[in-house]
Amino acid sequence: MTGPVTVLASPDGVPGAVSEPGALAAQEVVFPGAEREGVNGYLVRPAAEGSHPGMIVIHEAGGLGDHIRDVSNRIAALGYVVLAVDMYTREGGPPDMSDMQHVFARLFSMSDELALGDLEGAADMLRAREDVTGRVGCIGFCMGGRYTLLFACGSDRLDVAVDCWGGFIDRATPEERSTSERPTPPLDLAERLHCPLMAAVGAEDHNPSPELGEQLRTRALASGKPVQLDVYQDAGHAFFADYRPTYRPQAAALLWSRVVPFLGEHLLVPPTVLES
Repeated sequence: MTGPVTVLASPDGVPGAVSEPGALAAQEVVFPGAEREGVNGYLVRPAAEGSHPGMIVIHEAGGLGDHIRDVSNRIAALGYVVLAVDMYTREGGPPDMSDMQHVFARLFSMSDELALGDLEGAADMLRAREDVTGRVGCIGFCMGGRYTLLFACGSDRLDVAVDCWGGFIDRATPEERSTSERPTPPLDLAERLHCPLMAAVGAEDHNPSPELGEQLRTRALASGKPVQLDVYQDAGHAFFADYRPTYRPQAAALLWSRVVPFLGEHLLVPPTVLES
């Protein structure tokens, strides 16, 4: 079941704030994911007629909440058809964030294979739309950053990817390098990167640390694809989340100022221009 939803203005002062919600059209959607199961999502696009590149947004551990919807709105206002994917659809919704032990148990039990299938379904859904040009990118935060990296390295569906402090890219859990649910760390797949990649890491973060980010940059460059790693000073994990104490306005603004042209270069510019 799908239906339109109201787009709200962004909080004052956040990077890319949406001040004219009426310029966007949004709705709740369900699309075929792995094994053709229905996956929930939030679709938002410019309200005016026309074709635009597609963008997939992958939420943080807290799920597809107000913040991620607002980030999706901000990206749509740049001229994209945006699909924010609910990675917790099979689990029946987001976990209780007051119990972090339960949150991590939930994350570690989720199948990378199914997650990748769901994200490929999201890309296929966008490309099948008449208002999408055929080029599709992805951005993810925290757990979403990890899934973005997994997607960019494990599939050929993306034209560009932005990994924002994806955690546990080098191991399955704090104790195990691999599990049946997470058999191969995304870092080990980096040499198979299929598209240009931007990675953002806070200088004060530990998961991922700047050192781990540098490992990612080195391995991903072996793919032959463009790779950009940026370390943000005076910032830790989740510094773009404006509803959390970790929010750092200056670092968040700097991130936005880099992400916008990076996406534009690889999605808004015609492929023939990029190849010339």
